[in-house]
Amino acid sequence: MAILQLEDGTRLTDLREIYRELAPLNIKLNRWAVGNSQQLRQLLGQDSLNEDEKEQILKSLDRYFEQLQQTAGYQMRDLIVLHPGIPNLDALLTKFAKIHTHSEDEVRYIVDGEGIFGFVRPDGTQVELTVQPEEYINVPAGTEHWFYLTPAQRIKAVRYFTGTEGWTPEYTGTQIRTRQAVA
Repeated sequence: MAILQLEDGTRLTDLREIYRELAPLNIKLNRWAVGNSQQLRQLLGQDSLNEDEKEQILKSLDRYFEQLQQTAGYQMRDLIVLHPGIPNLDALLTKFAKIHTHSEDEVRYIVDGEGIFGFVRPDGTQVELTVQPEEYINVPAGTEHWFYLTPAQRIKAVRYFTGTEGWTPEYTGTQIRTRQAVA
């Protein structure tokens, strides 16, 4: 279940309220079922995955990729797997922890674990959205945002791309004024 924390500390869990708060940013947030396949659940339960295991997960979820290909021209997808055992994890995450934008939409489907997206709203206020398993998020191109992991430091997310270059962060210099204290 998504959790939106406003700059004043208010936490929202009702999806209608979250949609209302994120509406000025045109962020899309949906729930997509992962499914109950025993093999898929077993793979998602592992910390590390080799390339073949990642591809098995991607293929089992390709119905969503096919939808995005048909409706929005998406060309590529991959599976990012982050956990505390990854060497230099903190250094890897640093480039996303500062406020930045992208020239294309940033689209992720969380299949395991959780992460936090922060956003600068048009009025300058900042909010943070915790995304969890079975949540799909589309952050429109040009949206000022940042991303970090919760203290568990675990996430598996399918990333969808319209191009083949991936997302390059363009730092805006805006300072983050709030950061969730996640238990």
